Amino acid sequence: MKVLLITSHFYPETFRCNDIAFELVEKGYDVDVLTAIPDYPQGKYYDGYGIFRKRIERIKGVKVYRAFIIPRGHGGPIRLAINYISYIISSIAFGLYLAIRYRYDRIFVHEVSPIFVGIPAVYIKKIQKIPLVFWVLDLWPETLKSYGKFSSGFIYNQVDKLTRWIYNNCDRILISSLGFRSAIAEKGVDDAIINYFPNWADKDHTSNIVYEIPEMPQGFILMYAGNIGTGQNFINLMKAAEILKDDKNINFVILGDGSMYKWVESFIMDNNLSDTVHLLGQFPSYSMPSFYKKADAMIVSLTSDFAHNNTLPAKVQGYMLAKKPILGLIDGEGQTIINEAKCGFACGANDYKGFASLVRRVASMDKEERIRLGENGSKYSVLHFNYEKCMNNLDNILKSL
Repeated sequence: MKVLLITSHFYPETFRCNDIAFELVEKGYDVDVLTAIPDYPQGKYYDGYGIFRKRIERIKGVKVYRAFIIPRGHGGPIRLAINYISYIISSIAFGLYLAIRYRYDRIFVHEVSPIFVGIPAVYIKKIQKIPLVFWVLDLWPETLKSYGKFSSGFIYNQVDKLTRWIYNNCDRILISSLGFRSAIAEKGVDDAIINYFPNWADKDHTSNIVYEIPEMPQGFILMYAGNIGTGQNFINLMKAAEILKDDKNINFVILGDGSMYKWVESFIMDNNLSDTVHLLGQFPSYSMPSFYKKADAMIVSLTSDFAHNNTLPAKVQGYMLAKKPILGLIDGEGQTIINEAKCGFACGANDYKGFASLVRRVASMDKEERIRLGENGSKYSVLHFNYEKCMNNLDNILKSL
């Protein structure tokens, strides 16, 4: 079976679609990927890639075609819009070329923001008359509400129409969070074609590679790993850190990059938090096990809005796999999963004072209590987010269409 996987991000960027593409090859599928020139999260082309470099390559048995994009830069609204538009135009053109030149049996779309990644998929589906599977990891147009000015009006309505068009041209819609089901069904999608297909821990998180990490601070280490963006609730997270700054035993260690990185850096300097908040920057995904071993607990945080409240961040699975307690500054599904798994504690996304209290509570726990929380998360992950189960499920879905 020949599968075209369409995604705006692919290896060497770190996304779950990498696992899907490589695993399908292992299962005997012939896989092509239509993606973009890699630029996330740094906002510039990766070394070795460019307009005239590595636009077509083969990686671990996967043929990769890279559409042109204008890099996202620091992620401001205008630059992001230009980035999205350049991807739409180029991916449609490249997708039509692939549809005319090659014959596929299935299309699989990995949809992280924006929803526009589905446009070339629908065109190819119509040309070749083949099944389309769409994996939803971000709700659109609801995600636009997090940008404030786009929460209603012409742009929101047009994106809503586009989203409905894409969804209603799918043969199967996979949802990464159970909270997505009602929002998608409300757009006229038959509930029977919606299947729960959660994230799993990044395979690099099971790596035995020993990575030489920077020296960690002494005391209790509360670690965050991932995107440092507007949706990750860093304003409230830093307010909690400010409340705790006089307790020198409690240290926030932040790994990652994103559009809010400079803001976080400035907040640390302006509020004299450099003794307790350590902004270390971006590291490769295979280094995460080495970092996680040094952490006493992990942070998951999202701003409160409809889209984020119905999202389970993929980092949760990695935290669970690492057997670390999780502290959530988060509403909705993220908080529900933490409580259901009994793997940590969570408070509302805007309750930074309550989060500071939770940090003090976990920091004062016996080590054995924290170990027990971590074990609970690991057991929950094995039951609900097992990699092999997810891949076998996808294999069955593709073959059943």
